[in-house]
Amino acid sequence: MLTIHVLIDSGDHLIFLCASLRSLRLCGEGIQRFRNGQRATILRMTPEQYVQEKAAASGSSFYYAFLFLPKERRAAITAFYAFCREVDDVVDEITDPGVAHTKLAWWQGEVAQSFAGTPTHPVMKALMPLAATYRIEARHLQAVIDGCQMDLAQNRYLDFPGLKQYCHLVAGIVGEVAARIFGQTDEATTTYAHKLGLAFQLTNIIRDVGEDSMRGRIYLPVSELQQFDVKAHEILKRQYSDRFTALMQFQTQRALGLYDEALALLPEADRRTQKPGLMMASIYRTLLQEIAADNYQVLHQRVSLTPLRKFWLAWKTQAFGQVV
Repeated sequence: MLTIHVLIDSGDHLIFLCASLRSLRLCGEGIQRFRNGQRATILRMTPEQYVQEKAAASGSSFYYAFLFLPKERRAAITAFYAFCREVDDVVDEITDPGVAHTKLAWWQGEVAQSFAGTPTHPVMKALMPLAATYRIEARHLQAVIDGCQMDLAQNRYLDFPGLKQYCHLVAGIVGEVAARIFGQTDEATTTYAHKLGLAFQLTNIIRDVGEDSMRGRIYLPVSELQQFDVKAHEILKRQYSDRFTALMQFQTQRALGLYDEALALLPEADRRTQKPGLMMASIYRTLLQEIAADNYQVLHQRVSLTPLRKFWLAWKTQAFGQVV
């Protein structure tokens, strides 16, 4: 069992310290606030419950595709996705670069010792019993951490090849692992998974232009900003223009083209096993269409689909095997 010690501070904020996390965190939903002077409580959660909560709380489109998997495969992808969320949250939630570097270094060590047989974090405790079955290797997890470290080292990309390398680490590798968990039988499916991962990450970049700019990051390549005469300060100040719209149309068409290329690469032998990826493609392509229909109003808001619509798109793909 995972033990979470609940602590109280003088400002009536609830935080918890999990011995295996080795860090303080803001406590999430489901834990009641206590006033100063009340007794702290101890909550218990299994590693499996921890990763389930982590995945569900994210609200990600990926979670809806997981629902249709058999129990063991669902457990594996949920644990792996929770790992990805943990390391990504280090970059997104910790404002001190030194602290973020330290935490990512801790994760590198945790991955190494987990594959050596001694996991301490609940995510790794949930993942390791399933790693060998689904051919999940330490290099996969270390690559994802490497991608997060790139976020700490740079906040601009000069050109698309440079951005692709980042996407390979944070999305292509994720796609490769996911394809294995889903039941890959053909080695050619790995190429499909990397291409689809790139399409997913470019969709995220389009959706999150405004949100990322608030953190000082612009993933759109500098060469393409110059091509469409869009200035970085315009994005940082959330200034829309016809030039920005043209730039986003270009980004969207490239992403949609990558979805088409990925689907064409999927071997017929694996179309059934890879349905979860097809579900995610259906959800993400629909999201792109919504962003375009909203005239790329992504600088001041995050465009999203409702949970019901995501589930409906996933179900249609499960039932009919077609990507919208």
